[in-house]
Amino acid sequence: MTPNAPAWLTARPIAHRGLHGRAEGVPENTVAAARAAIAGGYAIECDVQPSADGEAMVFHDAALGRLTEATHPIASRPAAELGTLTVAGTPERIPTLAQFLAEIAGRVPLIVEIKSVYSGDLTLTRRVVETVLRYDGPVALKSFDPGIVAALRELAPTIPRGIVAETTQDDPAYGPMSDRLRRSLSNLLHFDETRPDFLSWRVDDLPCAPTNLARLLGGRPVMTWTVRTDDQRRRAREHADQMVFEGFRP
Repeated sequence: MTPNAPAWLTARPIAHRGLHGRAEGVPENTVAAARAAIAGGYAIECDVQPSADGEAMVFHDAALGRLTEATHPIASRPAAELGTLTVAGTPERIPTLAQFLAEIAGRVPLIVEIKSVYSGDLTLTRRVVETVLRYDGPVALKSFDPGIVAALRELAPTIPRGIVAETTQDDPAYGPMSDRLRRSLSNLLHFDETRPDFLSWRVDDLPCAPTNLARLLGGRPVMTWTVRTDDQRRRAREHADQMVFEGFRP
């Protein structure tokens, strides 16, 4: 591994958005999901989106409708208002990244995915960096957006940074991307700018050239997402260094 990819980064299975389950009343990306992961001894992956007033909120979607009774974009409301919303019909609220970190308190590693609309706006990235630099615990940052990962080289060079990618971009979330950027992501052509310390690659695309080369020639570990089935567990075991899992307990 590279010096900026410490062993803790892949030492434990990584609970996707925390160890969540609606049947258990534990929604994704909540303090309850963090507590459940900590109790199980798992590392945690979470997502962050921006509030209207520039706070980093632990939430996956750009809009609130899937998990709350509100329907507007998360970026259209201030953090104080977002923090009053209950998640998935439970008492859980949308936490800020600072609140999420305070709950984890260094007990397990945390990997934070910075969401992006590929606009070049680094407001959320800067807020995330400001927050994690005050945190005393194992934490890494990653994003699908090479612009964000490249910025992290300058803003937080000592914090492990990773690129999230897949071989094909068929998700509607890739809509704002140019064809050039899609090719760059699929083939790791942004490497000179981003210099990621690790890769986070879609499990159904493994094995593939970028992850093989990163592991064998670059000494960069690969975590793979999102592992749910037995076949995906086999792929993760054979072609990655750790899995981001959901729906079962490794």
